[in-house]
Amino acid sequence: MNMKHLLITIGFLLSGLSVSMGADTSKPNVVFIIADDLGYGDLGCYGAKDIKTPNIDGLARDGSQFTSFYVAQAVCTASRASLFTGCYANRVGMSGALNHTSTTGLNQSEKLLSELFKEQGYATAIYGKWHLGHQKPFLPTRRGFDEWFGIPYSNDNGPLHPVTRGLPSLPLYVNETVSELDPDQSKFTQRITEHAVSFIERNKDKPFFLYVPHIMPHVPIFASEKFKGKSARGLYGDVVQEIDWSVGEILATLRKNGLDERTLVIFCSDNGPFLSYGDHAGSAGSLREGKLTTFGGGVQVPFLLRWPKKVPAGRVTDELLTTMDLYVWFAKLMGASLPKTRIDGIDLSPLLLGEKNAKGRESFWFYSGEELHAVRLGDWKLHVPHEYLTVAAEPGKGGKPSNWENMKPQSIEASGIRGIASRHGYRVESLGITLYNLKSDPEERVNLASQHPEIVERLQKEIERAKADLGDSLTGVKASFGRPAGDTAALNNK
Repeated sequence: MNMKHLLITIGFLLSGLSVSMGADTSKPNVVFIIADDLGYGDLGCYGAKDIKTPNIDGLARDGSQFTSFYVAQAVCTASRASLFTGCYANRVGMSGALNHTSTTGLNQSEKLLSELFKEQGYATAIYGKWHLGHQKPFLPTRRGFDEWFGIPYSNDNGPLHPVTRGLPSLPLYVNETVSELDPDQSKFTQRITEHAVSFIERNKDKPFFLYVPHIMPHVPIFASEKFKGKSARGLYGDVVQEIDWSVGEILATLRKNGLDERTLVIFCSDNGPFLSYGDHAGSAGSLREGKLTTFGGGVQVPFLLRWPKKVPAGRVTDELLTTMDLYVWFAKLMGASLPKTRIDGIDLSPLLLGEKNAKGRESFWFYSGEELHAVRLGDWKLHVPHEYLTVAAEPGKGGKPSNWENMKPQSIEASGIRGIASRHGYRVESLGITLYNLKSDPEERVNLASQHPEIVERLQKEIERAKADLGDSLTGVKASFGRPAGDTAALNNK
């Protein structure tokens, strides 16, 4: 071998060595983007005509769109607890929503999704709202995340709350340090995006889990100057269009760094729209009701999945999928073992990867707090007698809820359905035994209970199964397989 050939051979060997020492391509990167209180009807690919979302719509064009994706409960904390544990929120003691007075968080005994990623060698970061415990033992940097920039609970837990006055300052965290009090909320989306882009740039040569739980469009809503007045749906549309810009910036960064085919990108919402806030709230499209209810408008949210050459492009599927099932899929993708504790997610990898004739979930249990309101089995959904929230009068305007003029001052701790109703301009309605066929009636309007008593009987058995497992405060049944949330008092006593 002459010197020239020797140098070429050495060059090839060094090139191969540099590749082997560079990016780890054996495990996919995961970018999970979640909006707060975004409605089913707020994106172009889900039917919105007055909000432009070209980057998010591109996820549907280049990936898969799910039209029957459910969150565990139609409220912030419970929804996120389900994503991070693979369980119904009730099973892990995290129903409802935490606020600045809360002493609880996800129990240290739960193996969180972020901890699975961390154990598998991933770089991990969260930029945005956590809402799974703000006491130090429950902060995201104690639960598998390397970095955090954001707020510990919803952005209304501060002086800008639309209804309640006298709340303490809203803290903005950098890791475990409060870096600002009452930050400029119009800059949230921009700052979150800058952090996300920087994280990708800094970790392009290793597998990473980037979690981007946007603070918007939860009320109070704000858009930066660049996006104000740009949409046909007022300030709310401006806010959503800025989130769409953020998605575009993240996708562009992945492309710039050659990470497209190695990165799974997901976009969804944590629950449906806060309808009482009218022009400052989203739209559930044709679905019934919104946030805080167990109707479709509360728990059925947009879900888009993009992974070039792995997930079919342009696919639209109505198969049932939930946040709990993502926990199982992510564990499988990264080669992690599932925890020994009981989880409710199931392996729907064939559906997620677009295998022919792959099916989704067969059943789902609809809880509001500790109350079991309904079950789904196949195309059928049975509601048992319960109360629910609906907008009291005309929807609110300008950031105030419906019926604002007649509302009395309410504490943020006001609990129960009537406390929530009086605080946010809802009225309380009642529903009896009600059977819907979601295939023919996704809006849940036509009660078929009297026409199909045999189906009611079959779903009543599913109701009893759910009660026996997770309990039901409406009928006084205690959970058999529930696990407690973590509590700072209990930790301090150890």
